[in-house]
Amino acid sequence: MHAGKMIAPILIVAFAVSYYAMLGISLIRFSLPVAIKAVVLIVSGLVSVILIYVLIERIKEIRRGEEDDLGKY
Repeated sequence: MHAGKMIAPILIVAFAVSYYAMLGISLIRFSLPVAIKAVVLIVSGLVSVILIYVLIERIKEIRRGEEDDLGKY
C-alpha cells in the first residue's frame, strides 16, 4: 500500500550513496596526500550513513501514515 511512496526516497538515497562510494573508490587511484584521502573517505562514509538513517526514519513515517511533516507546523 505504501510501497509507491517509498520508491522515490529509496532511489534518491541509493543514487547518493552510490555516488559517494564511487567518489571514495576513485580517490584511492589518484596520487593525493593520505590525509586528504582519509578526510574525503570519512566524510563520504558519514554522509552515506546519515542518508541511510534518514531513509529508515522516512520509511517508518510513511508506514505510520505521516505523509507530510509540514502539516505539524
